[in-house]
Amino acid sequence: MPSHVSETAAATPAAIRERYARRLAFETDCWDVHESMRTRTQDFVLLDVRASRLYETAHVPGAINLSRGEINERILARWPVDTLFVVYCAGPHCNGADKAALRLAQLDKRVKVMIGGMTGWADEGFASASGVDPGKLISD
Repeated sequence: MPSHVSETAAATPAAIRERYARRLAFETDCWDVHESMRTRTQDFVLLDVRASRLYETAHVPGAINLSRGEINERILARWPVDTLFVVYCAGPHCNGADKAALRLAQLDKRVKVMIGGMTGWADEGFASASGVDPGKLISD
């Protein structure tokens, strides 16, 4: 008699490879973002897509605050067309990063979601910044 786990057959290794390769094309995590920044291999723009008051309370150091509602062609024109954006919001209970990713894709931009958001960042024990970073993008 099979267990509750194996009563539904597992996917083939090929199907598993395809699924997770595809998933990783859409997502990154807090550790990967932190490590890229720490090793100075950051090849993406990190956007905190929460409201400015939440950003000012705590955000990933170096992130630019650009709330989902402020994302538009004129602001995005400040970066090269092939820029990879990484977006995050509050955490797993929030879909703001998903909505921002959709908006960026609608504007033909490459984007990944940093899963976990600020909750994941804190769970990893990474330092946060507060206030308005000097490099903060001022929306039009």
